[in-house]
Amino acid sequence: MKALIQRVTRASVDIEGDNVGAIDHGLLALVGIEKGDSQADADKLLHKLLNYRVFSDANGKMNLNVQQAEGGLLLVSQFTLAADTHKGLRPSFSSAAPPDEGEQLFNYLVAQAQSAWQNVATGEFGGNMQVSLVNDGPVTFLLES
Repeated sequence: MKALIQRVTRASVDIEGDNVGAIDHGLLALVGIEKGDSQADADKLLHKLLNYRVFSDANGKMNLNVQQAEGGLLLVSQFTLAADTHKGLRPSFSSAAPPDEGEQLFNYLVAQAQSAWQNVATGEFGGNMQVSLVNDGPVTFLLES
């Protein structure tokens, strides 16, 4: 399981012009689910998402996590993160979890996140989403469970 996280000053997800999720400052997490990923992987990834220290403290050092910074967490499913790009000029998605398994695991991640932190928003699994963000820094990391 992977998450490409970006520290943002704001981020939102729209589907057909309707806003389905938004946060002010916090983390946008694009989540990729691969074959063989489990709830244990989702739990490990969530621990990293909530505890990864990418927000500045009073001295300007990245020492605070999203909760300490009182930020939001926007979770967006993105199966393209599971792409194999090693060969050729067209990505292969053979390592991505099947849609039904991916959706179940993504929904589990969202439910766990919402029970652990009050400021969690999400996109729509499998939806044609338009994601808008203002990357703060820019600060971007790839986390893996």
